[in-house]
Amino acid sequence: MESTTTTPPSLPELEDLRGIKVLGKGAMGTVFLVHDRAADPSARCPFALKVVEKSSLHTKYDAERRARWEIQVLTRLSHPFLPRLIGSLENPDFLAWAVPYCPGGDLNVLRYRQNDRVFSPAVIRFYLAEIVCALEHLHSMGIVYRDLKPENILVQQSGHVTLTDFDLSRKLTKKTEQQHQQQNHNDVVVQIPERSSKKHRRMLTRWIQVLPDAKKGLKKVKSARVSPVSRRKPSFHNGERSNSFVGTEEYVSPEVVRGDGHEFAVDWWALGILTYEMMYGTTPFKGKSRKETFRNILMNQPEFVGIRTDLMDLIQRLLEKDPTKRLGYERGACEIKDHVFFEGVKWDLLTEVLRPPFIPSREESDLTEKVKNGGMDITEYFQNLKVPPPPSLPPSPLTSPSTETLQRNGSFTEY
Repeated sequence: MESTTTTPPSLPELEDLRGIKVLGKGAMGTVFLVHDRAADPSARCPFALKVVEKSSLHTKYDAERRARWEIQVLTRLSHPFLPRLIGSLENPDFLAWAVPYCPGGDLNVLRYRQNDRVFSPAVIRFYLAEIVCALEHLHSMGIVYRDLKPENILVQQSGHVTLTDFDLSRKLTKKTEQQHQQQNHNDVVVQIPERSSKKHRRMLTRWIQVLPDAKKGLKKVKSARVSPVSRRKPSFHNGERSNSFVGTEEYVSPEVVRGDGHEFAVDWWALGILTYEMMYGTTPFKGKSRKETFRNILMNQPEFVGIRTDLMDLIQRLLEKDPTKRLGYERGACEIKDHVFFEGVKWDLLTEVLRPPFIPSREESDLTEKVKNGGMDITEYFQNLKVPPPPSLPPSPLTSPSTETLQRNGSFTEY
């Protein structure tokens, strides 16, 4: 990680921001939907605020450094499929930063809203195209993302996507053109299938069918994040590599599991896992334990069902276990854009697509009601988490109620 001298814009004090609801909780912090009570009292322009409580930071994972690194990355981003930093604030107890709110949720929630829990090839093409563009921009800045997964792909109000969570990203030195040429002499070059002669087809053929109560049925267990762990010394003869063991276990690449050192190709591997999950509703190498998952990543090939398609070919080329033979290794995103699956995609006009597969409904009435009710004080929210539970009462001399009565009358803390 590296720091820059860029100073992010300042936010008002935490006391001047009012929480509307909690958007999510993670290892790094809690994300709130908030509004500025003075500048936006009716919450017409709410934004997402990620708040890290300093006293909860785990020093062995260097969490505070990662949080500051994420702010620095966001400060430098300027791309329609990547978030922009609205501002940041810091006081003795908290570190927080704000980005635009994405009311469409994440791609995992959206997939579960489908009747069959998968996306059509046309919808996969649309979302992959925007994700490829986002990764291409990050790589052009020398940043490897390292945490691509459906939960980190959010849907903006416009229906277009944006990546989120950059605390696991890393700045790497890219290979020079001379190093590329030296490697081309020895490496096998991945061949792209010739372009199909099929007539130009619309990139999107249908709207995504949204089931209103699907989120209640979302049962996918969140994949365990693999925290950065130092590995053996890298070899830098082909450009800088990272040797951290980092990522989400179902999405980590073979070179990360082996500890060989990794670079930008890990993002293209994760793109292959993501594409497979969008197509089949499950990741290709998930085992019953982390050990089995890692063994599958190293030893198994992805399984496909049905007649061979261009989408299957794309997935297989992205899930090449040797990173030097993986699609995207030699020419980055350009190789992936040239794949026949993306035939007909107008890459420079993606932002002008006015009817993406899914456009979130607006939440004005719901947000207005929450604002009228006063919202939440963010500092108080964290203080309440530290309130100890009430002391246990002595056993009652009366007869214990039946299990049925407990189940009927008991109240449970939401978690």
